[in-house]
Amino acid sequence: MTQRYICFHGHFYQPPRENAWLESIELQDSAYPYHDWNTRITAECYGANARSRILDDQGRIVRMVNNYSKMSFNFGPTLLSWMVNHAPDVYQTILQADIKSRERFSGHGSAIAQAYNHIILPLANRRDKYTQILWGIRDFAHRFGRRPEGMWLPESAVNRQSLDIMAELGIRFTILSPHQAAAVRPVDAPQWHDVSDGTIDPTMPYIQQLDAGRRIAIFFYDSHLSRAVAFERLLGNGEAFANRILSAFSDERSHPQLVNLATDGESYGHHHRFGDMALAYALDYIETNQLARLTNYGAYLADHPPSWEVEIVDNTSWSCVHGIARWCSDCGCNTGHHREWNQAWRKPLRKAMDCLRDTLESSYTEKAGQYLKDPWQARDDYIAVVMNRTPDTLERFFKRHSVQQLMPASRTTILKLLEMQRYLMLMYTSCGWFFDDISGIETVQAIQYAGRAIQLYSDIFNADIETRFLEQLEQAKSNIAHHRDGRRVFEKFVKPAMVDLRKVAAHYAISSLFEDYPQQAEIFCYQVLRRDVHSTEAGKAKLAVGRVTIVSTITQESAGFYFGVMHFGDHNLACGIREYMDGESYGQLLNQIFDSFAKADFPEVLRIQDHYFESSRYSLKSLFRDEQRKVLDIILKATEDDAQSTYRHIFEHHIPLMRFLKDAHSPPPRALAVAAEIVVNSELCREFADDHLDVETIQTLLAEAHLAGISLDADTLEYTLRKNLERMAEMFQSDPQQHERLEKMVAGVELVYALPFDVNLRKVQDLHYELIQTTYPRFKQHAQQQDRAAGRWVADFKKLSDKLLIRLE
Repeated sequence: MTQRYICFHGHFYQPPRENAWLESIELQDSAYPYHDWNTRITAECYGANARSRILDDQGRIVRMVNNYSKMSFNFGPTLLSWMVNHAPDVYQTILQADIKSRERFSGHGSAIAQAYNHIILPLANRRDKYTQILWGIRDFAHRFGRRPEGMWLPESAVNRQSLDIMAELGIRFTILSPHQAAAVRPVDAPQWHDVSDGTIDPTMPYIQQLDAGRRIAIFFYDSHLSRAVAFERLLGNGEAFANRILSAFSDERSHPQLVNLATDGESYGHHHRFGDMALAYALDYIETNQLARLTNYGAYLADHPPSWEVEIVDNTSWSCVHGIARWCSDCGCNTGHHREWNQAWRKPLRKAMDCLRDTLESSYTEKAGQYLKDPWQARDDYIAVVMNRTPDTLERFFKRHSVQQLMPASRTTILKLLEMQRYLMLMYTSCGWFFDDISGIETVQAIQYAGRAIQLYSDIFNADIETRFLEQLEQAKSNIAHHRDGRRVFEKFVKPAMVDLRKVAAHYAISSLFEDYPQQAEIFCYQVLRRDVHSTEAGKAKLAVGRVTIVSTITQESAGFYFGVMHFGDHNLACGIREYMDGESYGQLLNQIFDSFAKADFPEVLRIQDHYFESSRYSLKSLFRDEQRKVLDIILKATEDDAQSTYRHIFEHHIPLMRFLKDAHSPPPRALAVAAEIVVNSELCREFADDHLDVETIQTLLAEAHLAGISLDADTLEYTLRKNLERMAEMFQSDPQQHERLEKMVAGVELVYALPFDVNLRKVQDLHYELIQTTYPRFKQHAQQQDRAAGRWVADFKKLSDKLLIRLE
């Protein structure tokens, strides 16, 4: 039997979703009950694979494993950048997995790099290819503390030039689909063998010869296995998964065999629930039973240098049967959800962006050349600033690249030029073309990046380039009549999202009526320094007038603003902003506006605002999305309380009737059903969020819902209770000697079993499992020494372990 090796590769990636002006992801309602899709997929997939479960035959957890340490993987740099602040525990586990994999695989880490923001490299010009590959390498080295051996090509889209740049920059291997190979031959053999029909042997690595004597190794994944993972429910059973993989070996091959498969990493938990557990079980099953050796690409390549050469097919990918046409034409590839639609919009969208990039190239070179030794080398090195926007990083960057000592205004100009270049690359993120219509959120995101580049160009050069861009976008027709075309999409979705320092000042002014800011506050990627503020209230009405300085932490651009904001007590609100006002005028404004407000002459307050702020009017709609939702919740609370009181009266008065109707199998009137659902779900939600779970009250409400046939909002209730239990588990972990906290955990988890819906206890289990490794042995030892308190603790801890389906011994 030949040597048998197995390598799983997961391509973990999400498109960048940050608002181009805020550098942060705003609320995404479609991800409910999570804040956004990154958060949701992290919970379902990235975090799940960091601590995946291996179960016994009774469904109890016997071990938690880090899948990343046993597989090959790449994470999109923009996704990891988000994780640093929003999922730091998962981020650190990913880094640790690479360290563990180096110990496991003879010094070869399982993490590989990715071209930076997932652009289709064959469609990029050479300069962008180089920067994307270089940024991917440097981002990887910054995070993992080593240079990458391999690199994942976005959508595995490949051409020789991309491979040549990768090899030039030290990348040793990449991974492609079998159909991307044209021909193979033994090294130094004269005759090539045609494999363009996908018949290449995927169990060995190959060498692609490149320019100037460079070369790169290529692994071709098993397309049948990979497709089965993605589309054939292969992750339904871990042992069946393992056996299917093992069936790919052949006794007819005489060489060492590497069965390797590559899929979107999101298959393991997001696309397929519990897919991470199937992966964990398969890895463990294969390893424990010594059915094959687990490895990664770097380790395998070191031990088994390629003995065959390959010639790739230029301009191909893993997700478009037409090569790379999916990202530049109406090739027929789509999601299949709207078969009557076309994607003719793809070509004019790319043409508009190519034109924008090429037009701004000469402007960038000329302007940046006034300050920088080499504008394009500076762009390549700018990734250091993107990764770490500290004063020290900026100082080193300017010292290395500037031709002279720079004034603050010149630094801002340079940063705007470099940010313009960054956004000209971000606008090519592949997801912008992958889906079905130009109005889709991924395409809007790509157009938003173009909008930010246009705005920066306008700021620097005081010239209009937007008009020409919109004329070209107009040729990209939407399949949805009211979205019309790319111009309409830009005006409808991108223009309203645009932010400048004035709008940040308006956001601060309005939100300051509802939130207490410190003197120096951070609002997304802006710093706000409060100079002075004067405020007053009259009943529900509020008035504030003041001065602030707004500073962009990205470009260091700053400006001072005066503001006046009036809130009438409901959703009606008026805010004025201006950049300059002399001291005498400011004093007059304060006297006049507060005098009128004191008299409750609100129309006069608005007239004064219009006079001093030159009709610069902002409203509640001007708030950024998260803050807008928060303020609306505050404003609506009184209204909601009134409505709740009315619904509660209806519910309590008619609940006997609803019970009778249910018993008689007769549906209740819609008005009664709505009132009952609102009241019961609201009260349950409040109880689930309380620090002291009142089990008796909750059970009473659940019984009432059952008796009256009241529908429960399972998504909201599950999320609320889950978050509360996670907080309780974190508190218990922080001080496990507090027996009262342990008792609360037992009661809380027992409650879950009484609910008519499932509650995801994954994080609670994770925290408990850590205590099993660290704290439980100590208490168990004390209990064995007749320590009664420790004995009670151990008994309750065992009870909690049992409820969490974790096997202790």
